[in-house]
Amino acid sequence: MNFQKSRVLPGFGLAMGLTLTYLCLIVLFPLAALVLKTSALSWGQFVQEVASPRVMASYRLTFGASFVAALCNSVFGAVLAWVLVRYDFPGRQVVDALIDLPFALPTAVAGITLTAIYAPNGVIGKLFAPLGISIAYTPLGITLALIFIGLPFVVRTLQPVLESLDPEMEKAAVSLGATRWYTVTRVVLPSLLPAWITGFSLAFARAVGEYGSVVFISGNMPMKTEITPLIIITKLEQYDYAGATAVGLVMLVISFCLLLTINWVQEHMGRYRAH
Repeated sequence: MNFQKSRVLPGFGLAMGLTLTYLCLIVLFPLAALVLKTSALSWGQFVQEVASPRVMASYRLTFGASFVAALCNSVFGAVLAWVLVRYDFPGRQVVDALIDLPFALPTAVAGITLTAIYAPNGVIGKLFAPLGISIAYTPLGITLALIFIGLPFVVRTLQPVLESLDPEMEKAAVSLGATRWYTVTRVVLPSLLPAWITGFSLAFARAVGEYGSVVFISGNMPMKTEITPLIIITKLEQYDYAGATAVGLVMLVISFCLLLTINWVQEHMGRYRAH
């Protein structure tokens, strides 16, 4: 007897062709143009563009602030997602809607608002000014801005996972004598960890490339509060396209390597849990 092997999803060839075409037009071709434009520089010129003291200082600030902001969002985003899923309180829907505000708010508007709030004469900034603590125009202000724009990624990634967790598992653990700490670390966290790492990755990736909400609150002081995206914009305004693409290429490679490492850790932990 001859059996015809049926496919689960028909039209695989057409779907794959459209997918590859879309991927090339949106992602691969722009990245290839970035590499092609950078190749116009010699190796010495490339190193001079991407390793100058001003650019190196911007790398440290951009990646350092992005990492700290993503860590803060991982902690407070998880707490916020837990509260929204597990508790019912007045104004819950309002708080849930406010989580998406950074998605809907133009980044420039967010930057101007945060600058007005955290400036020395702002609502919050003036409370810290007498203590000698400056928020706006410092790395601290940049980190707060990155926390603001990255928080929804962690919350929205963890919420569906928390909603799918059965509270009866926690009750069963408690009934068997498990402490709250043991229940959280051995029952809840292992189920949340893959989504947690994904939320961290998304928040970090968004923070690294953020420009609009940071450019106002940073103050743009070279060697102090100048972020790498601003350096790229500055080079473009000076028609230094090769220099701009060179710095952008370094940002792309570093970000890709960090995300690849995070994805590897996530996959490795998933295999470890499976065994």
